[in-house]
Amino acid sequence: MIDLQADLDLIRDAAHEAGALALRERAAGLTIRSKSGGSPVTSADLAVDGLLKDRLLTARPDYGWLSEETPDGPGRLSKRRIFVVDPIDGTVAYMKDRPWWCVPIAVVEDGRPVAAVIHAPTLSETFAATLGGGATLNGRPIAASDTADLDDAAVLADAAMLEGPLWPEPWPAMRFEKRNALAYRLALVAAGAFDAAIAPSPKWDWDVAAGALIAGEAGAKVSDHHGRPWVFNRPDPRQAGLVCCAPALHPLIVRRTRSIPLPADLTRD
Repeated sequence: MIDLQADLDLIRDAAHEAGALALRERAAGLTIRSKSGGSPVTSADLAVDGLLKDRLLTARPDYGWLSEETPDGPGRLSKRRIFVVDPIDGTVAYMKDRPWWCVPIAVVEDGRPVAAVIHAPTLSETFAATLGGGATLNGRPIAASDTADLDDAAVLADAAMLEGPLWPEPWPAMRFEKRNALAYRLALVAAGAFDAAIAPSPKWDWDVAAGALIAGEAGAKVSDHHGRPWVFNRPDPRQAGLVCCAPALHPLIVRRTRSIPLPADLTRD
């Protein structure tokens, strides 16, 4: 049987090593190029990816691997457990020396995260969780907010999108903020710093797997924008959308976001 605490200790130590390496790489000077979709990737992203892959797969050679900076392949699909990693989530913030970037790592077993860490080096914040073991920030328990009304809720989302005129049911007035890293947004909802994070468009597993467990263990509700639970380690490593929120807000949000169709290539039973 999997030892969740041992896996948590492993990925937490690895995330701290990765964060320290990222800080050293930035201080030394970054090489930056654009991916095919236009998003930036730095020499630090690749260095951290190499460190994590070596560190984690050396310790758990029977686990599979899924990372933003490693070419994907079918091998992980035959593995019961895999590491899901984003070497640096929030690369733009990292490049600009802003604090909202992080190193998220999850252990996924049979399609669901069972151990997770989100480490934000600049902020000295480490969020962690195991399945059934609760969620912590720097070792102290955290809990999602108990907000039950969208009016004046604190939300991480694109204000222009949610305040636009195209919604069949308008949104009430909410307080919006932005954070670059998706994983960090989920962690902030888990800690009760925000009431919800909303992004009704496809998200990669490496951006959200760790945050899904941490938020869920903190009592938040996590799903796609049609209210469907997330399943990880599928052939297409994406989720159709993101709703992470205080549990009482979930039906109020999904009632509205359900008007946005699911991507045709991400529909499933």
